[in-house]
Amino acid sequence: MVQHKKIISLAIALACVLLAINFGLRSSLGLFLKPVSETFGYGREVFAFSLALQNLFWGLSQPIAGAFADKFGTSRVIILGTLFYSLGLYITATADSFMGLHIGAGILIGMGIAGTGLGVILPAMARMVSPEKRAMALGIGTAAGSAGQFLLIPVAREFLVAYGWQTALIIMAIGALSMILFSPVFKGDEIKNTTLDNEPSQTLKEALNEASRHIHYWLLIAGFFVCGFQLAFIVVHMPSYLADKGFDSSVAAASLSIIGLCNIFGSLISGHFSGIYSKKWILTYIYAARSIIIVLFLITPISTFTIYAFSFATGFLWLATVPPTSGLVAQMFGLRFMGTLYGIVFLNHQIGSFTGVWIGGYLFDTTGSYDQVWWWAAIIAAITALIHVYIDERPIKRIRANVETS
Repeated sequence: MVQHKKIISLAIALACVLLAINFGLRSSLGLFLKPVSETFGYGREVFAFSLALQNLFWGLSQPIAGAFADKFGTSRVIILGTLFYSLGLYITATADSFMGLHIGAGILIGMGIAGTGLGVILPAMARMVSPEKRAMALGIGTAAGSAGQFLLIPVAREFLVAYGWQTALIIMAIGALSMILFSPVFKGDEIKNTTLDNEPSQTLKEALNEASRHIHYWLLIAGFFVCGFQLAFIVVHMPSYLADKGFDSSVAAASLSIIGLCNIFGSLISGHFSGIYSKKWILTYIYAARSIIIVLFLITPISTFTIYAFSFATGFLWLATVPPTSGLVAQMFGLRFMGTLYGIVFLNHQIGSFTGVWIGGYLFDTTGSYDQVWWWAAIIAAITALIHVYIDERPIKRIRANVETS
């Protein structure tokens, strides 16, 4: 038993390192928005659209990656995702037109993130542990991604300053290949046609039909759109927004790193509370707090202090939505097809990300300001907080009936 626990702990730790690499590399790409745009002579909308495509294809690929992992195992998905990720970074570095940027930074990296990120790794981690430890495991995995953001963004900036954006991206492409080393950790984790946590046998088609008829699943999907809109807009456009305000790129790097550092604690706290308290109410409070924080940031005169204060507060709420959201999917529908069902929820998150990144670039080029997008982010966060009040987080009737008769 002790040996088994040590093996699980090691597997969880290695999964966390993988997530740190995945998330750290992706979070660094906002630093490249301004230098890439200036090199090509484009407005910011072009590379912003590439990064928006990245979020969209990440989302479109996530249900497929989740279903593939559920059926054939997470290990194979990680290998394929790593290759897409690294190739996307390399093509971005060597692009000579906007189409190269869209294919590399957009489509390929998006598919790579889907195969090596939270949507595939969190369900695998959830299956490694007992039900009572599941919420905490999801929080630890989410925190690991934030640790990558905290650690790798300053490194990426140093590469960018020292070698230029093209060489920096090639170095990152080589680093991305290291994720393939973690694939053996997940070998043999595919879901067999057996019961899991007393869940009755179910086909993928039955699971999809069941979820599509559940109104509260759709409310969860709608809410996650806003999370994606806010996070992607900030991580991509914050460096350029601060540069426009006269701040050095080191302030932007520090801001994103602070968000990543604080999110480690925010994700752990959220994961811990999600195992104790109502997950829908945790999400309600998170979205309401985000709305308030953005409004305060906009109405307060900007300074280094307010930037770091905003980053500190935002960091605690950054990916704190992931443990309760992914936990709600498992709680409502069980673990058998969690990768697929959470992948669909995450798809809407990425549609929101696409919207936030692209609209940010488009409105800046047309109005010369990001103010409209900031205010939209605050308003829809308040609406999302209200939506979550009405979610019924109880397991669906099929699972409740099975638990009562078991």
